Amino acid sequence: QVQLVESGGGLVQPGGSLRLSCAASGFTFSGYAMHWYRQAPGKERDMVAFMSSSGGTADYADAVKGRFTISRDNAKTTVYLQMNSLKPEDTAVYYCSAQSSRSTYWGQGTQVTVSS
Repeated sequence: QVQLVESGGGLVQPGGSLRLSCAASGFTFSGYAMHWYRQAPGKERDMVAFMSSSGGTADYADAVKGRFTISRDNAKTTVYLQMNSLKPEDTAVYYCSAQSSRSTYWGQGTQVTVSS
């Protein structure tokens, strides 16, 4: 059974940091590119960060470049999103996604709220 379980969300003040984790199971993690998406209320789900299956390539949405860092540990089948200098506009539900040419899997999401 495929599972992607996000954790690490919560309430943080502007300028603060959070690290999200996404633990994967039930598929060959090392064969999948991993993504983080986010969806704010009333808005579409947007890609935030991408990392290739090997971890050799990463890319970010312009809105988070220089503040967010994606990483993965294939031995632990976990992907992370380090979020620094958080802004109120980063408030959203954050989802991880595993994608290959054959399949796409999604987690249930974790809420991140940036507010004073």
